[in-house]
Amino acid sequence: MNDNAPLGIDAGPPHTATVVARTQESPSIFTLQLRLDDAAAQAAYRFAPGQFNMLYLYGVGEVPISIMSDPEEHDVIGHAIRAQGRVTQGLAALQPGDKLGLRGPFGRGWPLQEVSGCDIVLVTGGLGCAPVVSVIHYILRRRERFGKLVIIQGVRHAEDLIWREQYDRWAKLPDTQVLVAASEGAAFWPWHVGRVTELFGLANFDPECAVAMMCGPEGMMRTTADTLLARGLPESRLFLSMERNMQCAVGRCGHCQFGGAFVCRDGPVFNWGEVKSLLAHRGF
Repeated sequence: MNDNAPLGIDAGPPHTATVVARTQESPSIFTLQLRLDDAAAQAAYRFAPGQFNMLYLYGVGEVPISIMSDPEEHDVIGHAIRAQGRVTQGLAALQPGDKLGLRGPFGRGWPLQEVSGCDIVLVTGGLGCAPVVSVIHYILRRRERFGKLVIIQGVRHAEDLIWREQYDRWAKLPDTQVLVAASEGAAFWPWHVGRVTELFGLANFDPECAVAMMCGPEGMMRTTADTLLARGLPESRLFLSMERNMQCAVGRCGHCQFGGAFVCRDGPVFNWGEVKSLLAHRGF
């Protein structure tokens, strides 16, 4: 567990939050911008990129959702959500002014404080871009601290790509490379059609001074790790964000146990060396 992870509010009962903005990003993905009703709690709320909140829909249940905001955004707390279950479908029906519960932040985030001066390679698949978009915001607001930024994003269907305008804008920035792939393209799709792993050979970074951060399907992350290791990145500079059935968020219920660790408490961000032996077993 990361003892230095910032805690903005306690991990007890949910704090009431209000939806201040809602955006439909794709047919199944939406974003909610939330503000805690308690002004003091909102002012005290702090998190690290890569951490998550538990969002509670009253009378239905709660789900873990990655925080997509920049840590310096103190007015609202942003979340990107895919409507695919009972709770998330209920959250999808919320509109500005509606209420929900929020607990958090929880978990261990990305090691951004430790990688200043390095090239940063971000590899994401599907909605894996949500846990990583806060890293992009973090780096772009502190650009002088980092080297090149390489953003590699893969989706199954072209219409699954959210924040298209942002990808276009990021691609135009200095020392920033954006590579996007869809397994199934569409009319006027401007990027690669095929697997995201087919883009790795185009990524431009210095393996002697680079850090990779990845989030997405586990098969994709295994392939990504193998490819980056072959290009000379050591295990110590490969990080990934895991997804598991997190229910209590503090390592007590056991639902997200992963070997000897709990994803909610000891992750969701892990170093590759911590999990490689477990990920070698498909479906573990």
